[in-house]
Amino acid sequence: MSRRVPSIRSLTIRDPGADYEIRVVGARSSVLRDFYHLLLKRSWWVTLAAISGIFLTANALFAVAFLIVGGVAHAQPGSFGDAFFFSVETMGTIGYGFMYPESPAANAVMVVESITGLTLIALSTGLVFAKFSRSTARMMFSRQAVICTLDGAPALMFRLGNQRGNQIVDAQLRVVMVRTERTAEGGTFYRMLDLPLTRQRALSLSRSWNALHLIDGASPLSGETPETLIEKEIELQILVVGLDDVTMQTVHAQHRYFSKDILWGHKLADVLSETSDGHLLLDLRRFHDVEPLPAVRT
Repeated sequence: MSRRVPSIRSLTIRDPGADYEIRVVGARSSVLRDFYHLLLKRSWWVTLAAISGIFLTANALFAVAFLIVGGVAHAQPGSFGDAFFFSVETMGTIGYGFMYPESPAANAVMVVESITGLTLIALSTGLVFAKFSRSTARMMFSRQAVICTLDGAPALMFRLGNQRGNQIVDAQLRVVMVRTERTAEGGTFYRMLDLPLTRQRALSLSRSWNALHLIDGASPLSGETPETLIEKEIELQILVVGLDDVTMQTVHAQHRYFSKDILWGHKLADVLSETSDGHLLLDLRRFHDVEPLPAVRT
């Protein structure tokens, strides 16, 4: 017995935070599972529009079936509108009673539509519930990362924060640098290197967290300049993972900095200060602000 080979297709992966898109050729797909996953990722209006479109299309198809077989009491002969509205009543289990099937063929179509309607309702309910219960993070990253001198040593810094009023418990932050390298054989290799942070875990993440990577001799950024960052097409990939203290579900967020997003000789503006009455003031209006400093080269 021959085994069915999954279809091979091409697709494009678009990352809102990237300057490029990844075009994949030869990807094997499962249409129904991919469609369900796609609707989970998309915005609410896209999901509701898709559910409405499927519902209207299914009713239109059954309306055509009722037009073909006939046998719907009080429906105007050849009226697609009457057939469509009767189909909606059947699939929605509304049953006003004015129109009803009165022939074996119409009753057969009604049974098939009832089963189809129950299936669509179950799938739609599951999808809507999954979107409601799916916990997502609303993280904000500074528009630019900076390289400046800290305690006499160069350092890479960027800022992230939680836009919700809740806490992300046991937040863990990872940074990976991707750079383009040429091999001795003349090929292209995209090398991924971890950038260790001075603090990679926070007990709870709320509004602001300044991430810091010291550029010492062991750092992958050691010896780099603004020109080499562009030449090597360096990209910083950021991932933060933690536990939402309200839903008790794991949430995550990602961000990317490209070479053009890294400012040399700048520092992040201070957003935390102390008021005259001894309280702390967090000014999120300066979250993305940077301040120039004397140029620093590693």
